[in-house]
Amino acid sequence: MKVSAWMLSAALLCHSAWAADTDLQAREAALAAQLRCVVCQNQTVAESQAPIAKDMRREIAHQLEQGHSDAEIVAFFEQRYGTFVRYTPPWKPSTWLLWCLPFLVVLVGIGMLVRALRKRSAVTREGLTPEECARAQAWLTQSDESKDRKGHHG
Repeated sequence: MKVSAWMLSAALLCHSAWAADTDLQAREAALAAQLRCVVCQNQTVAESQAPIAKDMRREIAHQLEQGHSDAEIVAFFEQRYGTFVRYTPPWKPSTWLLWCLPFLVVLVGIGMLVRALRKRSAVTREGLTPEECARAQAWLTQSDESKDRKGHHG
């Protein structure tokens, strides 16, 4: 009976250690996905195979083992490399333009499209002069006749 209790306790301890290790690995992966490789710049620390990215992953694991929170670890890397190290920049006054610029570009594009369409519809509302109508009609007639000839010969 004492052996069974001891084995149960050992199994629970192993399971707790495994669960804690799995949790740390998941947190490490999540943090590595949030940070930018300072060498590659267009890859996260998790994706990059650069030596500095490997060092950064080791540092994340080391700080997690020491019990630091995710926010503390991100702050450590920001202090060392600047806000640029975050793969997704934070929302603050210095990054507002970065966050808003895509929306501003879309709004300006929509505005330009609306303006061009209004201008185009104003031109078509004015209509054609009688000479332009006659020329257009002649062109359409000539185009229809050439289609008819091609259809009969070909």
